[in-house]
Amino acid sequence: MQRKYFGTDGIRGTANQGAMTPEIALRLGKAAGRYFKSSPYRRHNVVIGKDTRLSGYTLEPALVAGFTSVGMDVTLFGTIPTPGVAMMTRSLRADLGVMISASHNKFEDNGLKLFGPDGYKLSDEIELEIEALMDEPLDHNLAAPGELGRTHRMDEASSRYIEIVKATFPRRLRLSGLRIVVDCANGAAYNVAPTALYELGAEVIPLGVKPDGFNINEEVGSTDTQALKTAVHKYRADIGIALDGDADRCIIIDEKSNEIDGDQLIALIAQQWQKAGKLSKPGVVTTVMSNLGLERYLEELGLAMERSQVGDRYVVEKMRAEGYNLGGEQSGHVVLSDFSTTGDGMIAALQILAALVESDKPLSEIANVFTPAPQKLINVRFGDNDPLENANIKALIKKVDKNLGKSGRLLIRKSGTERLVRVMAEAEDKDNTMAAAEEIAEAIRKAS
Repeated sequence: MQRKYFGTDGIRGTANQGAMTPEIALRLGKAAGRYFKSSPYRRHNVVIGKDTRLSGYTLEPALVAGFTSVGMDVTLFGTIPTPGVAMMTRSLRADLGVMISASHNKFEDNGLKLFGPDGYKLSDEIELEIEALMDEPLDHNLAAPGELGRTHRMDEASSRYIEIVKATFPRRLRLSGLRIVVDCANGAAYNVAPTALYELGAEVIPLGVKPDGFNINEEVGSTDTQALKTAVHKYRADIGIALDGDADRCIIIDEKSNEIDGDQLIALIAQQWQKAGKLSKPGVVTTVMSNLGLERYLEELGLAMERSQVGDRYVVEKMRAEGYNLGGEQSGHVVLSDFSTTGDGMIAALQILAALVESDKPLSEIANVFTPAPQKLINVRFGDNDPLENANIKALIKKVDKNLGKSGRLLIRKSGTERLVRVMAEAEDKDNTMAAAEEIAEAIRKAS
C-alpha cells in the first residue's frame, strides 16, 4: 500500500508546508488518539516531547487539539531527546508517545515520530492504519463535551531522563579526570547532556547549547563535526561527543580530533560486551550501509552481523525478532536494547566512556577497532523528477555494479527523510570505489 504521510522515520517535511502543517498535526493527533484508545472505561494519555525548532510551537498545540478532541489526555515534556520520549512513554504507562523533531535536518524541516505504549516506534502496518484515519472529516468521531482530554506539563521530564541515562553508566566507574567536549547541536539535549556528564564527574565543555529556534544542526552536531574537532584540539580534551538535533545518534571525536563513526562504535561496544558476557546473542544488527571491514572484524571475534534496511527502527525490529541486544547504523544510531528501545546518543557515548575509563589508554588507541574497506558515500539532492526512474541512470548503475565485481558493493537509495539520493560504493580498491560513486552521483545531478 502506498504511503501518503509516513516515511522511514515518522512524518517529515518542510515546516508549514505539505505534510508538515498544523492541520496534518491535528489530523495525526485525532487519528492516533482514536487508534490507541483501547477502552471507554479509563483515561488515556499521550506524552509529547520536542526539540528546539521554531515550528515546534505550531505543531505542538495542533497535536494537543487533535488528541484532546478525541478524549485523550496529554502530558507535555517540552524540550527533551527522542529517546527520552520513548523511555517515558513506557515508564509512565502512556498509550502513545510523540516526538516533534526532524532529527539531523536543518531548522526549516520538522517531523513527527510516534512510539507505542511499549516505547518502540510503530510498525509500518500500524502507521498505515493511522494514515487511513487521518483523511476522515475533522468533525467526525469527536468526543462528547464532557469527555474531552486534559493537558498538563511535566516539568521534571528532563531530570527523569538524566537519571535514567546516568544509571546506564557502570556504578563502579567515574568520569573524574576526563575533559569532555559535548556538542548538543543546539537541539534537544542542550541541557540534559552537559548535566549528565557533569554529574558523573567529568569536566564538561559544552558546544551547541544556545538554541534560538533557527540554529539547530547549523555548523554543529553529528552531521558537522568541525567545530567539535577544533574545540577538542583547543581544550586538549580526552574525547568529543557530537549529538544530532534530537540526540538519538552520536559521533565521537578522539583526542587527536579524528572522527569515529557508528560502525567503529558498534565494534568497540561489541568487543567490550563480548568480554563482559553482556551480549544476549553472539552478534549484532547493522544496516546495508555498514562497512565490510566491520563485518570482517566481527567474524574474527566469532560474532555474526545481521543487516537490515536503513533506519534505526528497522534495526530495532530485526534485533527484537532475532534476539540481539546491540545494533546500529554507521551514521551514529547505536541501539542498546538493555537500556533503550531506540537509538540514544548519550547512552551510546557513555558505553564508549566506560571503555575509555577502564582501558586507561587514549581513545585513539582503543576506538579504531577495525580497518574500514574503502567506501564512498555521496548525497545528491534532486527536484521533482525521480532520477532513479531514469532509464539511463538505471543502465549506468547496472554497468558500474558489474564493473565493481564480486569484491565490491553498490547501494543506491532515496532517503526516507529528505529529497536526497544516497550513492554508496565499496570495494577493495580505493580509486575504483571513488570513481564508481562519483560517476553515478554526477549522472544523477545531471538528470535532476
